[in-house]
Amino acid sequence: MRKFTGNNINKKQLPIGIFDSGLGGLTVYKQIRKLLPKENLIYFGDTARVPYGSKSENTIIDFATQITKFLNDIPVKAIVVACNTASSYALKKLKNIVGIPIIGVIEPGVKAANKKTKNNKIGVIGTTGTIKSNSYKDTFKKINPSVEVYSNDCPLFVPLVEEGWIDHSVTYQIAQEYLKELINTDIDSLILGCTHYPLLEHVIKKILPNSVQIINSSTEVAMEIEKVLTNNNLLNTGNESKSMNKFYVTDFPQKFIDISKNILGYSLENVELVSTELLDKYSE
Repeated sequence: MRKFTGNNINKKQLPIGIFDSGLGGLTVYKQIRKLLPKENLIYFGDTARVPYGSKSENTIIDFATQITKFLNDIPVKAIVVACNTASSYALKKLKNIVGIPIIGVIEPGVKAANKKTKNNKIGVIGTTGTIKSNSYKDTFKKINPSVEVYSNDCPLFVPLVEEGWIDHSVTYQIAQEYLKELINTDIDSLILGCTHYPLLEHVIKKILPNSVQIINSSTEVAMEIEKVLTNNNLLNTGNESKSMNKFYVTDFPQKFIDISKNILGYSLENVELVSTELLDKYSE
């Protein structure tokens, strides 16, 4: 594990940590890399324990805490919780256990949908944990109480993406079943409330009416982390010709590499396996 230590390393040069339950958060990583090409990035995919959405709140908080402490030990200068379920349940606690900026994916997505909606009727799809947490409804109440939120959980989407079944006929059938109730509403926007779901956007678009705008919050999250880094004087403004990318997974690194190529368009290097036993040591 590469450590960023020594007097020659200033805080601006430290990497941004990004983590998700699996490989879905690479959709966020991709946008951050595009917007902030000078930044060093570290991505952590908890592939041994995916999906998070079907697990208990306490378990999700424990997993997110372990990974946050692991990244903080590297160290990193900020953390993006690129998982809607972890953002829903653990974000508040995570901000209290490390002294660096931490942002989630819920609020950026809500703000983006609020800007685009014309009739204040917005759909949200996510994991069972995210939907049950009411995190999107609660955030809309703070930003625009007049918005009507129609939500539905889609628990099979994450394992389908992790399996690489992005264009499988079974995926289309499952998506039709999940989305049929939303089709009967008058929503004009749909938030993809899981960072895995953008990989199924082409499937979702074929099922929903053309009038429904799809909100992929990855771009908004990238803009949010840029703003946070700027406000905290942490933006890397150096002239280094090549930034560093490092990836950690808790299981199946080769499978992670193979499927991530479909997301990023290139094969990953610097993928390292981290045991869950090591992460357990970061539990309280």
